[in-house]
Amino acid sequence: MTAIEREWSERVRMAVADKRALCLRAGGTKDFYGRAPAGEIFDLRANTGVVSYEPTELVVTVRGGTPLAELEALLAGQNQFLACEPPHFGAAATVGGAVAAGLAGPRRASAGAVRDFVLGVKILDGRGEVLNFGGRVMKNVAGYDLSRLIAGSLGTLGVVLEVSLKVLPRPVAERTLRFECDEADALARMNEWGGQPLPVSASCWCEGALHLRLSGAEAAVRAAAGRLGGETVDEAAAAALWQDVREQRSGPFLLAAGETLWRLALPSTAPALELPGRQLIEWGGGLRWIAGMPVPAAVRARAAALGGHATCFRGGDRGGAVFQPLSAPLVTIHRRLKHAFDPAGVFNPGRLYEDF
Repeated sequence: MTAIEREWSERVRMAVADKRALCLRAGGTKDFYGRAPAGEIFDLRANTGVVSYEPTELVVTVRGGTPLAELEALLAGQNQFLACEPPHFGAAATVGGAVAAGLAGPRRASAGAVRDFVLGVKILDGRGEVLNFGGRVMKNVAGYDLSRLIAGSLGTLGVVLEVSLKVLPRPVAERTLRFECDEADALARMNEWGGQPLPVSASCWCEGALHLRLSGAEAAVRAAAGRLGGETVDEAAAAALWQDVREQRSGPFLLAAGETLWRLALPSTAPALELPGRQLIEWGGGLRWIAGMPVPAAVRARAAALGGHATCFRGGDRGGAVFQPLSAPLVTIHRRLKHAFDPAGVFNPGRLYEDF
């Protein structure tokens, strides 16, 4: 154990003995996500630094409190990156927070989710014990990888002390194309192109314009662009566009007072939402964002009818049901996992669901 790990372990044990809840928090850039944070603030920012980085092995291991921007700068120096493009939502974002939130950016549909890049984790559990899962190489696990449970758990299972992540080389070439079309046409095009061998790395439709990012070898990108047509977006403008989408800095993401942003995960072939509000579509049609003042019950019902689920992403009642209500079997699984990692329930109580 490091000095910080020993100190934090003792703090967890004291919290358990005193029956005090702990609110795990580093940069705090994702405090808006999930149900309202509760408990005594447990500041995780002191645990920083790169443990190991092997560019030729495409693996980096860092401590949870390491600033996400610092890690990305390190990788950029080797022309590598986190292909899942985790959003920062602020300059203080940390690697541990990105993993705990489990949120991915525009490249998610082609590259994979955050959990797909987690090779191993070291965590501090609710008993004050340090646990290791996975490892630091690409092929290291047979069976179910417990390290991936941490991605998206919002700190309810443990403190992320270290995480080993798979990284990838940056694409040799990228080009963004723009097409003017309505929602139905955009969905049809995204699904048609998604079934073809095209180097599509991101897609976004909003306010009558569909943007498509192509990434890969120069020849492949050039051939795909010539085949698809559309208007080529200036390189700087394209970079700004995808950054704005990732960081939610434009379009329906800009909420007025009293508005709510909903995130709907649906089959890519699902038709138009037909719900009131401003909309943005990503991931080839599989991710729909809708902002305004839609009725929560109507949003969830529509998502279910289309074969997906809905999350109250920003705004709204953070003390209520933020995530899609779980079925009885899933509730049982979640409770068992919570009890296995945090039997006293001291970590981020109620952050995912009210009962645990």
